[in-house]
This record gives sequence, C-alpha cells and structure tokens, in this order.
Amino acid sequence: MNEFVKNLERIEFVVTMACTGKCKHCSQGNHDSVSEHFRADVAEKVISDICGKYKIQSLMTFGGEPLLYPEVVYRIHKAAAEQGIAKRDLITNGFFTKDNKRINEVVEMLADSGLNGICLSIDAFHQETIPLEPVKYFAECVAKTDMSIKVHPAWLVDETDNNPYNVRTREIMKEFDYLKIPVSSGNVIFPSGNAVKYLGEYFDENKEYTSPYDEDPKDIRAIGFLPNGDVLNGNVYRDNIIDILNGYRPLDCYGV
Repeated sequence: MNEFVKNLERIEFVVTMACTGKCKHCSQGNHDSVSEHFRADVAEKVISDICGKYKIQSLMTFGGEPLLYPEVVYRIHKAAAEQGIAKRDLITNGFFTKDNKRINEVVEMLADSGLNGICLSIDAFHQETIPLEPVKYFAECVAKTDMSIKVHPAWLVDETDNNPYNVRTREIMKEFDYLKIPVSSGNVIFPSGNAVKYLGEYFDENKEYTSPYDEDPKDIRAIGFLPNGDVLNGNVYRDNIIDILNGYRPLDCYGV
C-alpha cells in the first residue's frame, strides 16, 4: 500500500460548485454560471473501490449547494451506507427550492439514503442572500426524521468577537431556538476567495493564517473529489481511483 495514503479514512465529495447563495465569506469566490456536478455512477464506483482497500470511517458531501442535485447526494450516501461507512454527513445551506412539497420529497430521500448527520449553514453571510423561511421548513422536516441536524455557523475573527456579522449571526440562530437544534462550534472564516475581497479589514495582515482544511501531503487521511473528477494528482473520470492512490506522490517527492 502507498505509504502516503496508508491512513486514508475519509472521503469528501464537492457535489457541485453551483450555489443558491452569494456569500461574502465564501472561500471559493463567486459561483456564477456554474452547473457542473459530480457523476453519481462514478461516485458509487469510487466508494466501492476505496472501501475494498481501505477502512473508511466517514464520508461527507457539500458544495456549493449539494441539494441542487439531491439524487446525486442520495446515491452517494446510499453507496456509503452499503459499504459500511459509519459517519455519513452533509453540509447544506438548506435552500434549494421554495416549494414545500419538494423540500419534503428531498428530506425523505435523504433519510432513505442512510445519511445520518446534517450541518445546516445559517449565519449573517448566508442570510444576506438566502431567505430564512424555506431553510426553517427544511430544518423542521429533518427534525421529524431519525437524521441528526445541527446549526453550523461561520464566525468572523472568532466566535466571541462582537463584530456586526457575528451579532447578526446570533440573531439568526435564535430564529431556530424553537426547534431545539444543537449548535456546532461552526468554523472561523479563513482569508480566501470572497472573504479576502469583502472582509479583508477583519484579517490581520501581519498574521500567517493556516487553512484548517489542509492535509499533510505525506500522510493523506482524507481525499476530496471535485465536481470535474479531480482528486489528488489525478482525475477519476479518466483513471481508476486505486491507480491514482497507488501512484500518488507529494510534490516534493518529484523534486519540485
């Protein structure tokens, strides 16, 4: 087994970069005119192949807004459940339609897929462009199922800072108190993409920021698939995932 990926234990899918929000804090920048999404059939094969070689503990789907393609999300988590992956999570802003009937259908689909955890992104940034009522209804529907759901806010500077964005985030979170949904620690916004463009005044130019999502290139424990099939130094639309894993080398091992 490749020494650089021998501890692989987590799979992540960026289902799509298309999004229903236009958030100032988004690390990916603008999502205009994006429609590409990960192919469900490829995802199913990738999950099966990886689980045949590695003991995968967790899988997550996110975006963009992954529930713009709920059938893809369904098939990914169904495959993960069938392969015995214990932790199967989704990050969503909860807004993919204003149609309550469709919201119910999608929630039922997610519950049937075996998804067992949903992180609901609500905060001052999402709610600048995303209406709250459909998100509330989505949360209400999820709360009636066996799936767990928690509020997952983004904090600027840190959770204790009283900047106007954090103050607004706390106000929005109170809108969900009636559902008694647990609140996660959320995440602190990293200076990348839109965050640099719109929120630069809140970052210390003399501080070196480290992304919380960076992997040790010599000890890969999580791999993330982009909607175009890119992963590590390969692409699963062209190559077998096991060949990609076996052939992976950190850049400095190539003398770069």
